Amino acid sequence: MADLERGKQVLLVDLDEAFGDVLQGVLGSGYTLRQVSKTETATCELNRNDIDIVLINLDTPAGHQPGQAAGDFLTLISDRPAAPPVIAYGWDKQRQSAIQAFRQGAVDFIEQPIDVQELKFALDAAYRRALLVRDLRAAQDLSATRVEGLLGNSKAMDQANSVVQKVAGVLTTVLITGESGTGKGMVAGAIHRLSQRSDKPFVECSLCTLPESLIEDELFGHEKGAFTGATQSRRGRFEEAKGGTILLDEIGDLALPLQAKLLRVLQERTVERLGSNVAHPVDVRVICATNKNLEKMVQEGTFREDLYFRISVVRLHMPPLRERTEDISLLAEYFLRGFAKMHNKRHRGLTPGFLAALARHKWPGNVRELQNVIERSLVLANGNDLLGVEDLPSELRELTVAEELASGSFHAGVRSFKRELVRSALRMHAGNKLKAARELGISRCYLHRLLNQLKIEDGTAKFDFEEIDQEEILNVPRARGSVRVM
Repeated sequence: MADLERGKQVLLVDLDEAFGDVLQGVLGSGYTLRQVSKTETATCELNRNDIDIVLINLDTPAGHQPGQAAGDFLTLISDRPAAPPVIAYGWDKQRQSAIQAFRQGAVDFIEQPIDVQELKFALDAAYRRALLVRDLRAAQDLSATRVEGLLGNSKAMDQANSVVQKVAGVLTTVLITGESGTGKGMVAGAIHRLSQRSDKPFVECSLCTLPESLIEDELFGHEKGAFTGATQSRRGRFEEAKGGTILLDEIGDLALPLQAKLLRVLQERTVERLGSNVAHPVDVRVICATNKNLEKMVQEGTFREDLYFRISVVRLHMPPLRERTEDISLLAEYFLRGFAKMHNKRHRGLTPGFLAALARHKWPGNVRELQNVIERSLVLANGNDLLGVEDLPSELRELTVAEELASGSFHAGVRSFKRELVRSALRMHAGNKLKAARELGISRCYLHRLLNQLKIEDGTAKFDFEEIDQEEILNVPRARGSVRVM
């Protein structure tokens, strides 16, 4: 096979060399096929080369002995760490081979004769999945700053990682801002673990969960007899964090009198327990977090300006998830792997439709909400290895339609419902109209009419199809095999 400029690296496992040559010409320069005839050779190729996708023929022509059975090879690949996605193809009108292939780890199955457009759609979807897995593996190999709250490839997360790495080695105070659920606590923990104080305590104190009357005791402690019920002395959180780091979460909820006492602690590096005038020295790194606008609170007189400047020497803003949608798929795959291990659930990944629904959601609960959705979907899944749209909570599946129904008529709502059904089917199958039509239980012609009637732009997937010589393809000698152009 000609040595082409590197495209998407596809390992073709098929006995028919002529079929591989034709397929390479049909797919074009965007793909580089490496064909082997035996599964044992394919295993060696996977060990030596950077393969993006595996394409395997499940049928064996009479008189040939390919070695290891294709099904066993599928299982072997699926058990490999960071295995490339596998697309299987074969002759089976009853779809039994497809069912078995999915069970053994294939991400897609194509029935022969092969539709070139369907194959290109499948290869493209598998390639996107391979890139996602590769990015996830690279993120997991990074330093300890790549924790859940900082996982992502967006510009905002790159900046957050940069700040964390810079401030971890110094003792200055840090103010982390952002909406609830954006991972402020995870960032604080990452700063502590990367610092020279990582072997010392990391103490968290959520100021919004404590009554105002107890916050001073919680932070600074008390002496025996300081108040009714104080039968023994007690150290506060600052003393517990000696030599380490303390996180004051929701610092904006701290009352003004306690703000003054906290400012004194930060300035003098000492604490006085309730019922005592003895100053106890504290060596502690202070990190504060809030979902409130402290600058506005300073202007309104509800937060001390001097304390604000003291705690915000370095400011780090965690963006909401809706502003970094490019990170959603990476986070979703990361959480899926973690929860699958936690709950002993087998998984292969997330379908394009599932990821499209996640990208469409506004995520008011941010990363914390995404964690909840992934765990819930995995635990309540219908048994398939791939999580699909049907496994999502109903509020995510119905959100778009519900929003449009709220402001439209009955007929507009029905039209909106149809539009969402068609869009979901197209997203689920990466824009493949044939598969989308099958998913909806309608003909492809009717699907085209719906696309025109509902004014749905066909922008779910775009490819540059090259000119294909149909006669050349159909005349290739092949035992029960062919490539079909539609």
